[in-house]
Amino acid sequence: MIAVIFHFWLGLILLLAGGAAVVGLIGGYMKSVTAAKYPNGKQKRED
Repeated sequence: MIAVIFHFWLGLILLLAGGAAVVGLIGGYMKSVTAAKYPNGKQKRED
């Protein structure tokens, strides 16, 4: 019985960690793509 409960919580923790990793990767990608298109004061695009 304890193993079933342990596996449930372990799976839930891994699911949340994996979801956070995917969201972080997508967010980092979007940030890098939009930073190249819309540079702020520190990063001036030279055309």
